[in-house]
Amino acid sequence: MTINGEKKELSGRVSLSELLAQEGFRLERIAVELNGEIVPKAAYADTFISEADKLEVVSFVGGG
Repeated sequence: MTINGEKKELSGRVSLSELLAQEGFRLERIAVELNGEIVPKAAYADTFISEADKLEVVSFVGGG
């Protein structure tokens, strides 16, 4: 699988929310695209990732 253009190995069946936590993303400050489709935050726990998937994760940064 690929996250933001970087190849990653999956360790068994993993949900999107588990994968994002393992990678150190703060769920409240990101948006996720899975294979070209935006994934609603409410669906992270019910969305399972496979070796063929491509994720793009965008982090929002506040400031002023």
